[in-house]
Amino acid sequence: MTPWRRAWAPLAGLAALAFNNPQQLRNLAELGVGPLLLVLAGILAVAALYGFLSWRVTRFLVTDTELRIRTGLLFRRSAHLRLDRIQSIDVSRPLLARLVGVAKLKMEVVGAGSSDELAFLGEAKARELRAELLARAAGITPDAARTAGEAPSRQVLRVETGTLVKSLLLLGAGWGALLFLLLVAPGMYLLTGSIFATLAVCVPFAAVVWQTGIGGFLTQYDWTVSESPDGLRLDHGLLQRDHATVPPGRVQSVDIVEPLLWRSRGWARLEIMVAGEGVENGMLVPVAGRAECAQLIARFLPGVSIDEAVASVRPAQRRGRWAVPIWYRGYGHGVTDTVFVARRGLLKRVHTLVPHAKVQSIRLSRGPWMHRLRLADLQVHHGGNGTAAARMMGLDHAREEIAAQAERSRLGRRSAAPERWLTGAAPDAAGPAGAAQPSHGPASAGPAGGDETDGSRQEAAGPVTGEAPTGGGEPSGQGTERQPAAEPGEASARGQEPYRVDGGRD
Repeated sequence: MTPWRRAWAPLAGLAALAFNNPQQLRNLAELGVGPLLLVLAGILAVAALYGFLSWRVTRFLVTDTELRIRTGLLFRRSAHLRLDRIQSIDVSRPLLARLVGVAKLKMEVVGAGSSDELAFLGEAKARELRAELLARAAGITPDAARTAGEAPSRQVLRVETGTLVKSLLLLGAGWGALLFLLLVAPGMYLLTGSIFATLAVCVPFAAVVWQTGIGGFLTQYDWTVSESPDGLRLDHGLLQRDHATVPPGRVQSVDIVEPLLWRSRGWARLEIMVAGEGVENGMLVPVAGRAECAQLIARFLPGVSIDEAVASVRPAQRRGRWAVPIWYRGYGHGVTDTVFVARRGLLKRVHTLVPHAKVQSIRLSRGPWMHRLRLADLQVHHGGNGTAAARMMGLDHAREEIAAQAERSRLGRRSAAPERWLTGAAPDAAGPAGAAQPSHGPASAGPAGGDETDGSRQEAAGPVTGEAPTGGGEPSGQGTERQPAAEPGEASARGQEPYRVDGGRD
């Protein structure tokens, strides 16, 4: 499976080069069909052989503290993934992989710029390895984790096919992109006479039509959310079947997305952020009723109420119409005992909920025009490398909110669940009793007016507490270390030998 999957990359590169040079494409056509097919077959065979050899030398090893993956034929690469920093482990089975009974694992780790994957393993082996890694990430001892197996699950929500189709048809972005293609594409071709210029303009809009139409249906088909000790499990896909897990305590923020045409039906989409790339496209459920969304949020953010969070939102200041006409009406913010809430959007309304314990820093910013209007934007940063922005706030209220949010975050971290969620109470990360306590005011605000930077004013308070982050925010590179290939004697740990991806041992 892997050799043929990797063999298409050089063919795609050659096709791109040919289409960028039409004259070269015509010269290739003059060779004739037979010789051209022979050349392509040779390139495909060489690429498949390289893919097979690179797959054959791939090794992985699970130690007490990390997963080691060693890949590469000509260029060796070694990745060390700390088990206690793993955010999610997804099992993906494309159509061809499902036919031959194999799957790939995709791991997300705090601090890693990209995900690591093992492709391809036998389907049973992939699920067994995934269960062991999740068990170790949860804090189960290594000996028990090897025999723990996949935890049982209970279905919580399943998106009906009819509901999915209706929700996709009611998305305005797809219809707008389709209308653009129908009106602009013919005119572009008539004006330029170039098919390449027309494609360059139209392909991005065609991608939007695909993503919000047939592509979205194929990806989101039979979307099922189940609950297990590992966290919330997501299964979806018609041709490519994906299986993802959202571990407890790793969710940094949640977005409640309500497009205009969905609101009369009471539908919403839930999107989450974890301290890594996490779930594909950040989607927890593509469409569900308000009550079902509330039940899902309560499972990974206990004590959070959607109705209470939405009701707490205060609209942006009316004088914000001079800074952002019309659209200022979509902005707002609110606070409850458990989350900070930011609202944005008129046509597509989005409420972003950030638990107080996940807030990493707070920043107040305002440009020259907002300074004149005595307005400010309050940006709340969390461990998922994301931001919830409360725009068009009154300046005095925004300054008060910085100190208040710092205190809420400090108190929230005291009661936060541990990252290794089966190990009991979280350790006291605040240090000794005499450790310095954080300031609850703007930590780097400088003078009362703030620091001038490129015509804008910014005041920041961060990190908001002296305690260690609960759900991420680890410096880049600490979760995943990429090192030169290990020496032969370094590959094993505790007497173990690394596994090949075909299931054997070295």
